[in-house]
Amino acid sequence: MKKLILAALCVATLNANAEIKIVIAHNSDEDATAGFNFDTVPSPSTNHLARNASFRLIDGTVDENSGGLDKLHDGQWPDEADQPDDNFFLAAGSSSGRLVVDLGHAADIRQINTYSRHTGTRAPHVYKLYASTGEGTNFDSAPKAGIAPESCGWKLVGSVDTRTKFGGDGGQYGVSITSTENEMAQTRYLLFDLAVTEQDDDFGNTFYSEIDVRDTPGTPAKAPGHENEFSFQTADGKCTITINTAKAPELKEWAQTKLEPALTEWYPKITAELPSDGYTAPDHFKVTLKPMDGVAYTAGKNVTANSEWLEKELNGEAVGALIHEAVHVVQQYPGDRKIPGWMVEGIPDYIRWFQFDADKHGADAVWMHKRGKNFSPHYYDSYRVTANFLDWVSRKYDKDIVREMNAAMRGHKYDESLWKKYTGKTLSDLGDEWRKECLSPG
Repeated sequence: MKKLILAALCVATLNANAEIKIVIAHNSDEDATAGFNFDTVPSPSTNHLARNASFRLIDGTVDENSGGLDKLHDGQWPDEADQPDDNFFLAAGSSSGRLVVDLGHAADIRQINTYSRHTGTRAPHVYKLYASTGEGTNFDSAPKAGIAPESCGWKLVGSVDTRTKFGGDGGQYGVSITSTENEMAQTRYLLFDLAVTEQDDDFGNTFYSEIDVRDTPGTPAKAPGHENEFSFQTADGKCTITINTAKAPELKEWAQTKLEPALTEWYPKITAELPSDGYTAPDHFKVTLKPMDGVAYTAGKNVTANSEWLEKELNGEAVGALIHEAVHVVQQYPGDRKIPGWMVEGIPDYIRWFQFDADKHGADAVWMHKRGKNFSPHYYDSYRVTANFLDWVSRKYDKDIVREMNAAMRGHKYDESLWKKYTGKTLSDLGDEWRKECLSPG
C-alpha cells in the first residue's frame, strides 16, 4: 500500500494575522511513481512562476556528480531512485548551503513546492525558507552563512524537516508550503537555507529534484499514467509485486495477462531455489516498463525493463527476461569483491533457461552447438554460457551446487575452494572438463 501521510504544520507567519501551512507527503521506494504522485501534495508542474527564474547558490558547493541548478526548474524529474545528474545536491561533506531564487519581478505567491527522490538519507528535506520583496535600504540579495536573513530584508516563511514524520527513509518526498490568504504578495526573492539530513557520514545532502513556485495553489491529483500501475500477490501470498506501465501503456495488457501470471507462479519457486540460513527474500518489489537503452536491470527491489525491446519479444524472450530480473531481486548479494560477477548473472540465466524456459533451448547443448565452429566458451563468460556450466556441474557432480554457491555468496563466504569441496575438483579443472564436453561433436 502507498505510504502517503499528511503532515500539516502551521509553523510560521509573515505577519501576526497570516498563516502558512506546510504539508509533507512521502512515497516509499517501492511505491514511487513516475509523476511524483501524492495524495496530499500536488505533483510537479511544467509551468509555474519559477520556470524562467534565476537560481543561484550563494553559499555552499555543488557536488561534482550533481545536475545543474537548472534541474530544479526544468519541468522534468528523475524516474529512477538514484539519478544524480537529474537532481541538484550539495557536495559530499557539506553541512549547509544557501540557494536564492529570483523571479525577476514581484509576484503574489500562493504556493511553493519542493520535491526529492533517493534511496536513502538523501531523500528527506531539511531547510528554512525565507521570502523578500527586494525592497528596503538594508536588503542583501545574497546573505552568506552566518548572516541572519531577518537582519537584511528577509522574512521567515517556514521551517521544513520531513524527518519529524518519516525519519531518514528513502523514496519520494513532496513538500507543499501554502499561504492561506495572500501573505507572500509582491515577493520577488526566495531563500532556501539548506541543511543536511544526517551527519553519520558525508552523504546527507538532499537530492532535490524540483522546486515549483505558484500564484495559484495546486491540488493533489492522480497524474496521467497512474492508472497504468497495478499490484498483485505471488502464489504463496508472501510477496506483493507492482508493475508500472505509465510510460508504456501499450504493454499493460501483456503485463497483466502474461507477465503477472509468470511472476505470480515463479517468484516463490525462485525463492525456494535460492535459500540460505536466516535469509528472507524481499516481500515486495516493483517492475517498471519504459523506453530506455539495453534490455533490463535490477537495483535492489526495483526492476526496470526496456519496453521497446519487450514489445519486439512478446512472443519470444520478454517474459523470460523478467524472470531473470526476478532472480536478481531474490539474490540480494552484499557488496563483496570476492563475489564473481559471472556467477551473479549466470545463476539467473540458469534458472531462466534450465527451469522456466527449458523447452526453448536458450542455453543448453542445442544452443551451444548452434554457436558455430568459432565459438570458444569459458565457464566465466557469464549469462547463458555460465548457466550451461552450472547445469553441467549440477548434473554431473553436485545437484545442489547453485544453492550452495548462492548461500556462500549471500553470506560473505564465497571462495573458489568451495568448488573442490562440493565437487571434488577445482574450478579450473571443472571448467576444462566442461569445455571439452560442450564443444565435442554430437
